[in-house]
Amino acid sequence: MVDDDSGEWWPSWAGPGAGGGPGRDGPLRTHLGSLFGVGLTPPRLLAGSFLLLILGGTLGLELLPGLYVGPGLSWTDALFTAASAVCVTGLIVVDTATYFTPLGQAFLLVLIQLGGLGILTFTTILILALGRRVPLRHKAAMSQPSGAMADIDVHSLVKSILAFTVVAEAAGALLLFVLWRTRFGAAPAAWHAVFHAVSAFCNAGFSTFSDSLVSFRTSWTPLLVIMALIVVGGVGFLTLMELRGAAAQRARHQRWRLSLHTRLALVTTVVLTVGGALLFTALEWNNVLGGLAASHRWLNGLFMSVTARTAGFNTVDYASAEEGTNVLTILLMSIGGSPGSTAGGLKTTTMAVIAVVALSRLRGRRAASVMGRTIPEETVQRAVALWVVAGVLIACSVLLLSAMELGPSGRHGGFLHVLFEVSSAFNTVGLTMGSTTALTGPGRVVTAALMYLGRVGPLTIAAALAVDPAHGGEIRYASEDVIVG
Repeated sequence: MVDDDSGEWWPSWAGPGAGGGPGRDGPLRTHLGSLFGVGLTPPRLLAGSFLLLILGGTLGLELLPGLYVGPGLSWTDALFTAASAVCVTGLIVVDTATYFTPLGQAFLLVLIQLGGLGILTFTTILILALGRRVPLRHKAAMSQPSGAMADIDVHSLVKSILAFTVVAEAAGALLLFVLWRTRFGAAPAAWHAVFHAVSAFCNAGFSTFSDSLVSFRTSWTPLLVIMALIVVGGVGFLTLMELRGAAAQRARHQRWRLSLHTRLALVTTVVLTVGGALLFTALEWNNVLGGLAASHRWLNGLFMSVTARTAGFNTVDYASAEEGTNVLTILLMSIGGSPGSTAGGLKTTTMAVIAVVALSRLRGRRAASVMGRTIPEETVQRAVALWVVAGVLIACSVLLLSAMELGPSGRHGGFLHVLFEVSSAFNTVGLTMGSTTALTGPGRVVTAALMYLGRVGPLTIAAALAVDPAHGGEIRYASEDVIVG
């Protein structure tokens, strides 16, 4: 760990000034020239990479032989499926278990893995494997995935991501294989185990079982393994690396302190997981959880809480759940996981910052402070902007899909079904109340676009479309107050 006169400590692996310590020069900014006349900024590289991977996946699903048991997917369904896999969402219009051959399932798994780690991470790994230097544009995008920690060493970060991913997925697959070998046989159990380990760690929600994990709702160990993979994949790579660094420092009896980011991510994750489990179990005790033993009701309540935050596996039928349960699910889906992870949503730290701002204002404090630290105003503005933009996008999408899909006959189950579907798609969760397969062609295209926007992030899309300030300059006008509230 690094210590300075301000009393701030941060992980030594993050490099000088990471996390706001001394030596921080602010957000990493680069001018990358142009590609075919268009400036290739980090947001454009990120947005374009995911878009290209989705298009490549769509072409693969349409053109590669041997992917399907019967007829292939239409172009619209191929686009939807590729977007769902790359954006690690898990919404499906066909049954993954019966519609695809093992080769087709393997192709989806590749898209899930690439989407979960991020195409930029994969590209950087390939460059490192070839022994080449990481291009500046990759450093800019990779070292600043959410605007924080701009000085992290990219080589060390990517190697750690790759190593941890392999270890976590391999450990999960091994445990699931041991648990499922007797039930399915060696070869099928191995494939089910690998597929679910990768899907769970990437928070994708795709399953090689037609009923997802409903048949395992009374099996403690498989569900606990899946939940552990979901949580580890959704807590954030930077948080995990910092925890590892802190543990190493503590073992050497050296001074250490977790960053505010990590503490907020961990506290919010625990509060949402425990609180969600208590509420889910209470709401569904005599409904979808009725008929189960008390211990299994608590197990499934915990699983519902974990999977709602962008994982997408299910052990219950959400179409049969109470409306309060589905509203709670929508709220948890909207929050999602933590920054720098495979999860989607607004992110735990975003909601934590907004909550801190609200509490600070209620107490009459101008600065947003928590845990002995003040959150920078720029971070507060970014969190509020993301919250507002995401809310507007979801509202507009609900309006659009309601007009397109509900119609005068009220098909798809009504407004709550549409809101649930939109929230699941935009926050890359994959849970559904049964409306996905009933979507029309245009509705599936809109939903695929939502998955893409949710995975890349609305602010990243806005930054990718924005004019480069280096060319146009930013005009700042005179200030004038406006009465609000």
